[in-house]
Parts: sequence; structure tokens; C-alpha cells
Amino acid sequence: MFQRSLALFARRAALIFAALGIFAFSPVRADEFSPAQKAEIESIVKSYLVNNPEILRDAAAELDAREKLAATKARQQIVGDPASPLFDVANQAVIGNPGGAITLVEFFDYNCGYCKRALGDLARLMKDNPDLRVVLRDLPILSPGSVEAAKIANSATNQFKGAKFWEFHQKLLGSHGPVGKAEAITVAKDLGADVDKLNKGAETPEVSAAIDQSMELAKDLSINGTPSYVIGDEVVVGAVGYNDLQAKIANVRKCGKVVCS
Repeated sequence: MFQRSLALFARRAALIFAALGIFAFSPVRADEFSPAQKAEIESIVKSYLVNNPEILRDAAAELDAREKLAATKARQQIVGDPASPLFDVANQAVIGNPGGAITLVEFFDYNCGYCKRALGDLARLMKDNPDLRVVLRDLPILSPGSVEAAKIANSATNQFKGAKFWEFHQKLLGSHGPVGKAEAITVAKDLGADVDKLNKGAETPEVSAAIDQSMELAKDLSINGTPSYVIGDEVVVGAVGYNDLQAKIANVRKCGKVVCS
């Protein structure tokens, strides 16, 4: 236990020092040191940190900056690749213009109050931008009911396409109160869905895989709330409103990016 703790301590210290360019350690193992050497290492590191406590703050800031940079690069790689799973619409609902030149991806939860408020913004965006393709990705993070509703909705994509699914989506997301399996089935049934097929489809590996894919993409994109959007080369978190999204769409149309130079 002591050797493991010392090795971990030495490694962390080495990372801190290396990050700030103070020392350059080679990889070491605790059992390569004699007891006297171990004691000396502990004394040196402790003395240095006690006398220079700000190094911990600086190192933490440096590591935080590096993590943010890595996350930004990962997001750019995902959103900038047309072949990215983000744009894979198998078992995902596509509304608006399915062949549109501009794609907006929305991550949402059927029990998300902010998603409900943003529903009108999405309707207006599609009306004002006939070249807009919208990919709806379930991100059921708020409750077990959200997961059940997402499974039924995902299954419904096999029976409802385009405008028909949009009608289903509006009715379910626009409903009052908590939403779960029963509410999703009721809406789908009212629109003419085959309930047996709907239930069977909701339990298929394909539906589970589609939802899991969206959850994993959200994690990779550092999305932890709904609604969130991907437009052009940018991830937009939160219900930012029609004007903000419309400006980004206009820029993507103009220069291929959300911010034109």
C-alpha cells in the first residue's frame, strides 16, 4: 500500500512539475528507491509545495486548460466530420427538409420544460429556412419516464416520417405534465400508429442502440443538459432562442460557419 501510494504521489508531483516546466522526471517505480531515497523524495516534494503552494493552483489551472482544449478538439472533430455518427440518421427522426443543405441537430428530453418552450422556436426556424434539415436526438436524462417515452418515440420513426413525426413530436413534447410510455403510446395511437408494432419496436436492440448512441455523443460533445443543438461547427447548450439560432443558420448558409470572418 505504501509503495502504491508513493508511486502515485511521485507521479502526480512529476505531472505538476512537468506541466509548469520546473522538473523533468523519467517514469519511476516506488520499489526502485531505497527507504532513504523515498524519505528524501517525500521531504523535497513536501518542502517545495509548502514553500510554493501557488504551484498547486497554477498546475490545476494548467491541467484544466489542457482538458478544455482536448474537449474542444474532440467536439470539433465530431461536428466537423460529415461521416460522424452525429449525422447518422438511422433510427433517428428527421424533420424539415430531409435533403436540406443545412443541418441542425437537437438533443432533447420529452420531460424537459425548456425543450417545451423551445418547440415554437424550432417550428419557426423550419418555416423560415426551407433548406434546413433537423435531426432530433433523444437525450432522456431527466427521469425513467423520459427513457420510456424516448423508446416509444424512436420506435414511432418506423411508422411516422417527416411531417407526420413532427406532428407526433409536437403533441408529445407540447403536452402538460410528466410524459412516459403511456402518454407516448396515446399520442401515437391517436395519430394512427399500430400499437403492437410500436411496443415491439421499442424493445428492439436497434432502438436501444439509437438512444445509447445519442447519449454517448452528448457525452463526447460535453452536452449535459437539454435542449442542446449542433449547428455548423458549434455546439449550442441551452434554449438560446430563435434569434440566436437563426443568426447561426444564416451564417452557416453564408460562409459554412456560425461565425463568418
